[in-house]
Amino acid sequence: MKAIRDIVKDPEWQKVRTSLLGNWNTKTEWCCAQLRNWIGPLDKATVTELRILMNYLTGTGFRMGKIKHNCIQSLRTQVSMEIKKRKAKKEWV
Repeated sequence: MKAIRDIVKDPEWQKVRTSLLGNWNTKTEWCCAQLRNWIGPLDKATVTELRILMNYLTGTGFRMGKIKHNCIQSLRTQVSMEIKKRKAKKEWV
């Protein structure tokens, strides 16, 4: 499995990540929507996309509670559940 520092360099992800900068405090739901649009249906997302998104949602700003909203918690829970489901099915490679 590739290191997270390598997979987050994906140009499409970097566009999304950059668009979110400075917007979390004022447009939280919009930011959550951008993440959902980027990843699409979670059951169709690649392992790499799930890893990128979970890495982002567990970053310092979220972990320290500076960025918080129900939509963030909901998305993080859904991504976590999808990862656990795939690990249980041995689809996490």
